[in-house]
Amino acid sequence: MRQASVTPDGHRIRWIELPGAEPARVYLHGLGASSPAYFAAAAAHPLLAGRRSLLLDLLGFGISDRPADFRYALEDHADAVAAALRSAAVAGAEVVGHSMGGAVAIVLARRHPELVAKLVLVDANLDPITPVAQRPGSSGLASYTEEEFLAGGRDEVAERVGPFWWATMRLAGPEALHRSAVHLARATVPTMREMLLGMAVPRTFLYPEPEGEPHGAPGLRAAGVRVVAVPECGHNVMLDNPDGFATATAEALTGRTEV
Repeated sequence: MRQASVTPDGHRIRWIELPGAEPARVYLHGLGASSPAYFAAAAAHPLLAGRRSLLLDLLGFGISDRPADFRYALEDHADAVAAALRSAAVAGAEVVGHSMGGAVAIVLARRHPELVAKLVLVDANLDPITPVAQRPGSSGLASYTEEEFLAGGRDEVAERVGPFWWATMRLAGPEALHRSAVHLARATVPTMREMLLGMAVPRTFLYPEPEGEPHGAPGLRAAGVRVVAVPECGHNVMLDNPDGFATATAEALTGRTEV
């Protein structure tokens, strides 16, 4: 395990690093998740193995510190990731981001372009979301005020999301989980979609084929974003279909399709 101080108060981001060739590959998890848990098998897959890989937990989640006084906006997450990558002497990385991690990856590429050479976005958030009570994801979390969430909402969320997601979500700081969800639902200005459309780096958007093409897919393609379906999976693409995820990601990053 490696770590780096990423705030003026010394709060630390931590990651699991797999040795290999440069350029580095950085994996960013979704809301309530953890990169080692969600990406370890993918990073070790024969199609993706052999590259220096950082399975990084965002501040507030997984094995990273959980400061209660951090804002946890997408911009804050991106800046904290940038500080960690600079500490690790990473530049021009291939960044793979799932769900909220994809949103953070877009903001990272916008604010710190020297750190990102390629993007693979895995069913990532691109637009604002309307908070809806009783839903398990960011929409449901964002429907609480912070006071409501800390006073009992977190326990209600634990019941709704089920034991699999809760296995990593329970590691998140309660403030980190709620504030991240609120800012993810609110999105950025300009939105993550608008940022993505204007970028020049190679960009690929992976989506679960059973759920149909993502909203605005024609616009993404028109802007040069590859939109790729992964079969036999849901939102957690890399867990539901590891081989399909590795095939699509390897092709996006290296053009490699066979072991």
